[in-house]
Amino acid sequence: MATSEAIDLLSKVPLFSECSPREIEAISRTAKEVSHREGDVLAREGEAGIGFFMILDGTALVEVGGSERASLREGDFFGEISLLDEGPRTATVRAETPVRLLAIPAWTFKGLLEQYPSMAVKMLKVVAGRLRAASEDVTH
Repeated sequence: MATSEAIDLLSKVPLFSECSPREIEAISRTAKEVSHREGDVLAREGEAGIGFFMILDGTALVEVGGSERASLREGDFFGEISLLDEGPRTATVRAETPVRLLAIPAWTFKGLLEQYPSMAVKMLKVVAGRLRAASEDVTH
């Protein structure tokens, strides 16, 4: 995948919305393209997350507790919080068709945050905003 394509795609991810073009470019250099066959489990509910994935081609199904919750397609992503905490997955994501993904492993991304500490502050701002909005939704 061309770096310019990865930069364009990653700049649309809400978690990276506050990052500068230079920071987005650095993130894109850590990304790798991976492919999976139809039926492959891309993430399993309850297992440790290993990173962030964006769908480049194909579709995937999201299941929580064995119930289908959503369908993901080109441009959709999952695992963004695993970049920060490597916590357990909250859903299972299964390839509905052959899929091509842009993957950013958490361990690689952590090195990037050490190199660009300002990026961590910007990402925390976005996460805090999302938590605040979720809290307001619950209380109203």
